[in-house]
Amino acid sequence: MNKMREIIIDKVTVNMGIGNFPEEIEKAKKIAEIITNDKSVLTTAKSRQPQWNLRPGVPTGIKVTLRNKKAVDFLKSALKTKKNILNEKSFDLRGNFSFGVKEHIELPTVKYDPKLGIKGFDVTITLKRRGYRIARRKLKKAKIGKNHVITKEAAIKFVEENLGARVA
Repeated sequence: MNKMREIIIDKVTVNMGIGNFPEEIEKAKKIAEIITNDKSVLTTAKSRQPQWNLRPGVPTGIKVTLRNKKAVDFLKSALKTKKNILNEKSFDLRGNFSFGVKEHIELPTVKYDPKLGIKGFDVTITLKRRGYRIARRKLKKAKIGKNHVITKEAAIKFVEENLGARVA
């Protein structure tokens, strides 16, 4: 197989939407750092929503971005909470996919802590091929060719072969 056609996990993003509750955001930060073994970052509101007391810059949640081996290890652990079964609707047309976990204590390595409570989170997986950098580089940006873009079917095949998950 051509190395340029090989599909790779670019990043795994773990996201927790909490709302405008500072004490809950602190708890979510601790939970995210426990489940991912990595540092979390605050996410903020982008637009004004008066009915929810939100304005631009107000913290509304947290996220953690994992790459390389950490990403693969976390992803395999998170897929166990879904019994290694993903819905076909979870995949977009570019081959990326997402799923949610209702309770963080479903992860095999996490113990319940009454001080932190129970929180759910979303996992988003971004796939890429070698050569995708040309679309993001600073000098001489170029488009990714139509044949090089990852399709939904190719992403499903990748998940079934490399991650051992079944897509229904």
